[in-house]
Amino acid sequence: MTTPMRVRNLIALAAAPLVFTAPARAQAPERPNIVYIMSDDHAYQAISAYGSPVSKLAPTPNIDRIARNGAIFTNSFVGNSLCGPSRATLLTGRQSNAHGFKQNGNKFDNNVWVWPRALAQAGYTTAMFGKWHINQSPAGIGFDEWKVLDDQGEYYNPDIITPKGRSVVEGYATDLITQYSLDWLKNGRDKSKPFAILIHHKAPHRNFMPALRHVQKYQGVSFPVPGNYFDDYAGRRAAAAQEMNIYRDMYEGHDLKMTVAAGSAQLHYNRWPGAFDRMTHKQQAEWDALMQADNDRMNTAKLAGQDMARWKYQRYMQQYLGTVAAVDEGVGAVLDYLKDSGLDRNTIVVYTSDQGFYLGEHGWFDKRFIYEESMRTPFLIQYPGHIRAGTRVAAPIQNIDYAPTFLDFAGVKGPGTIQGRSMRALFGARPPADWRKDVYYHYYEYPGFHSVRAHYGVRGERYKLVRFYGADIDAWEFYDLKTDPGEMHNRFDDPAMKAPIATMKRKLVELRRQYQDDSGPSI
Repeated sequence: MTTPMRVRNLIALAAAPLVFTAPARAQAPERPNIVYIMSDDHAYQAISAYGSPVSKLAPTPNIDRIARNGAIFTNSFVGNSLCGPSRATLLTGRQSNAHGFKQNGNKFDNNVWVWPRALAQAGYTTAMFGKWHINQSPAGIGFDEWKVLDDQGEYYNPDIITPKGRSVVEGYATDLITQYSLDWLKNGRDKSKPFAILIHHKAPHRNFMPALRHVQKYQGVSFPVPGNYFDDYAGRRAAAAQEMNIYRDMYEGHDLKMTVAAGSAQLHYNRWPGAFDRMTHKQQAEWDALMQADNDRMNTAKLAGQDMARWKYQRYMQQYLGTVAAVDEGVGAVLDYLKDSGLDRNTIVVYTSDQGFYLGEHGWFDKRFIYEESMRTPFLIQYPGHIRAGTRVAAPIQNIDYAPTFLDFAGVKGPGTIQGRSMRALFGARPPADWRKDVYYHYYEYPGFHSVRAHYGVRGERYKLVRFYGADIDAWEFYDLKTDPGEMHNRFDDPAMKAPIATMKRKLVELRRQYQDDSGPSI
């Protein structure tokens, strides 16, 4: 009798030796690359993803790509709106009083803990190109390669400092920084390791010099003048005492590039002539030719009073936004390389600025104050597969949060000295219930440029409380951001505000205790 086939197979299977195979070990997730792009004084109002009237006339399509690909933060703030302190904070995750770099002119200790060194110690290859500004160079930080500007740097033909020394390099600073970064990404890095690169642009910092190809980009464009451009600063002593007014304090030569007469290329007295001295004769001749007709029109018009004040605003906007244009092109070049190489799929890309900037609000340029335009800073981030495209995050973040966020995504543990918190949880459907609602601020640099008095304060969801202090001032201000988003009406002495003022004072006390900041007068 023939044994059925199915039975024969079962008998054979039973006779076969048993072989046990260990389950495959789960692979550790690939660590992300990090591209951190930071400009200097780039106002959120000048990024078209934020939708301001100014940015609609001067769009930033490449920076906007990051928002489309990932997330845009609508409540991103700094804790001290000044170049050096802000840079120290982004590196350490600590407020100014904690890392000790409170004002420009201080020197950063390269031996303190910073997140780029922590990533390097965890196996990343790292590099930094552009504006360092917190001491002479990043030597000792642990970057595998770096090239930096000398302090603020120059727009044309800047000094470039490297581990090998210093040299003058012909070219436009924004383009040089972009090219150094691309060269390292393509050919300079160890491709067996994840990478972290810091791309720090000088632009659009004062004195706002566009690349020659962009000098005329916005000539003839009329930008909307802010409604409070002719602010009288009533009820705001510190605001009245500042020296950062466009039509009163900007240098007509250095900043506004105004000539002395029609037909002349000679600038008005230039307090800082070095910016133009750096140009080659060819560059200077091309610059003068590109500016001549616009300057001639101004001189022929014989403007005065508010008409001249409005003209200065337009010239400021045209120069500032023309300077931004090369930054946006550079961001596009980096994004294009990441996409074409396939690296974008596992790379975090951030675009931000070291702080906000005034584009004529209150009649101002520069930053420093706790008011919205300087306290706010743009923050856009993409990370495909981890951050949903088109995400808008309203939860308030600060630059103390950058370091712990990068460490979190890289799987690296940070020290207990970090005062910020990883933003990773904010990319979900809703922020954690215990995420901060209030943001602390402390500006220290007085006496100093622009005569902005020292002050500290707290910004909440609706209200802002600030105290200006010093030998010649002790003044409180209080704003209802819902009814007064332009912060024009100080309501500290309004009896109707007594209860919210008391609440905000308690919050301010709590934040000063949390960040261990006992500088300035006690509350």
